[in-house]
Parts: sequence; C-alpha cells; structure tokens
Amino acid sequence: MPITLGELSDLVGGELDGPAHLVICQAKPLGEAGPTDITLIEKPEKVAKISPGQIGAAVVPRSVTRANFPVIRVDDVHKAFGLIVRWFRPPRKLTRKGIHPQAIISPSAKIADDVEIGPFSVIGDDVEIGSGTTIYGGVHILSGCKIGRDVTIFPNVVLYEDTIVGDRCIIHAGAVIGAYGFGYRLESGRYVLQAQLGNVILEDDVEIGANTTVDRGTYGSTRIGQGSKIDNLVVIAHNCQIGRHNILCAQVGIAGSTTTGDYVVMAGQVGVRDHVHIGERAVLGAMSGVINDIPPGARFVGIPATPEREQMLKQAAFTKLPEMRKQLKELQEVVRQLTARLESLESSREAA
Repeated sequence: MPITLGELSDLVGGELDGPAHLVICQAKPLGEAGPTDITLIEKPEKVAKISPGQIGAAVVPRSVTRANFPVIRVDDVHKAFGLIVRWFRPPRKLTRKGIHPQAIISPSAKIADDVEIGPFSVIGDDVEIGSGTTIYGGVHILSGCKIGRDVTIFPNVVLYEDTIVGDRCIIHAGAVIGAYGFGYRLESGRYVLQAQLGNVILEDDVEIGANTTVDRGTYGSTRIGQGSKIDNLVVIAHNCQIGRHNILCAQVGIAGSTTTGDYVVMAGQVGVRDHVHIGERAVLGAMSGVINDIPPGARFVGIPATPEREQMLKQAAFTKLPEMRKQLKELQEVVRQLTARLESLESSREAA
C-alpha cells in the first residue's frame, strides 16, 4: 500500500529533506530499491555514489548534509528503517487458540493460562509452563522441564528432562537442549558413556538459534547466562557456564567445562577447547582456535588464537615471504660466489 514520504518521516520521527507528497510504494535494501522505493544507507560515504532517480528516497544518518535524492535523516537508521519495513509488511500475528487437540499433554503437567501449544507437540510428566508462552507444533518437552513466562519455542525443538527455561526466552526450530554430553571413558577396549545426570538452565531473555545444541551437565547444570544470544548451528558442550549477554555467532563450538564472563563475543566458527575461561568483554575473531584462557577485554584471532595485534604483525610478515625468499636466494648466491673466490685464493696460495 503506497504512502507519502512525509508520512514515513512522521512515522520514524525523522528530519525530511525532500517533497513530502512523494509517493513511496515499497521498502527495499539498497541493491534492490528502485525509483518508487525507499531504502536505507548506513554509511554516509555511499550517498554520493547513488545516481539521481536510482532510488525514490533513503533513510540516512543525521550526519548526511547533502544528497541528490530525497532523504529522511534519523539517529538510528536500522531502527527507523525497521519501522518502515514493518509498515509495508506487517509481521504475521499468531491467533492464539490455546492447546491444540492434537497435542499430547501429560495429566501431571502444570500449564498456566494463555499458553499456546501447537499440534503434535508432546508435553511430558511434571512439566511446568508459564503464562503467555507459545509452543509451536512438533515440539517435544520431556519430563520435569520448567518453562517460564512469555517464552517462544519454534517447531521441532526438543527439551530433554529437567531443562529449565527462563522468562522471555526464544528457542528456534530444531534446537536440542539437554542432550547427553559427549563424555566417555575407555573400559576393556570399549567407550562407555559417563554419567549424564545434570541439566541445562537457560536464564531470562536467552535466544537459541536453529539447530543449535546445548548439552546437559555431567552432575550439575550447563548454564546460559541472562540475555545471551546464540546463533544457528552452535554446539555448547556439557558443564559449560556461559556468562550474561554473550554473543555466539554461527558454528561456534565450545568444548566441555568452558566458562565465559559477561559480554563475550565469539565470531563465526570459533572453536574453544575444554576447561578454559574467556574473560569478560573479550572478543574472538572468526575461526579463532582457543587453547588457553583469554584475559578480560582482550581481542584474539587466529589458530591458535593470539592477541589481535600480534596476529596482524604475523600476517604482515607472512605477506613479505615471497620477497624475503627472493632476497634469501640472492644472498645465497652472493655467499656462493664469495666462497668460490675464497677457495680460488686458497688454491693460488697453496700453488705458490
């Protein structure tokens, strides 16, 4: 449904620089936007690269003073553009119908008011579910789990026994919380599964990505701290203690009994060995291999992970290897010639 640029500016509380009556038909990313669309431009230096007529308008930072197309200046371009996208494409709202008749609910489960449970979900014995929680179809919640208020659990999630989920958590499709840890001992030539008697605790406001796994503790709890956000395809092994407000990006793998402080960031495909500690506010670059403790506030990259500056110096030296190899060959040739000359002089002296 079309809307004028002036109305969009009012919607986001921005500063309009352009015709208020301009009709905008859709909100699209910069690479897809056309003459009737509005887009966002996060970096001011990109504004000068847009040709007149290429786009209808853009949401830009307030630092942009000139543009050859209509703009709405705002403090936060992503927040403003998100409001605009939602106006054009409102999120689908779940029509709450309560417990679906094809859900299987244990008689001993305690389910609060205003809980939504989709078809083919299974709720085990002694499960507790807080009010306002939404459980989509195909979820399997085993016995003894406790789920807080306003939690959202997407299709095909599995919660093993005694998992505890805090308020306002989000668990995306296919995640498995509380599976046995990968812990074995060798007995008589065979690997035997060690005790898996603990559980998993997700504190309030935790988000778990699609197909992510969090293993239960051996005897105690594997814990994900309040407000931590975990991406898709992450593996968190048994006994780990993840701090508050951590960010763990896709394909991070954390071995058993590792601990992290608050506000730790791990970029994609970081691998962390067992029994190490990542200090508060540390940042680990993509594909880092962590084999030792990381100090608080440090920035580490590489395999094995080393301080960012040290790694940059190594990479700078690495790029010079071809030149250094050439210089080495030249020096070897100089040494060969000098050696030959010395041998010739020695031979001349002996002949004399």
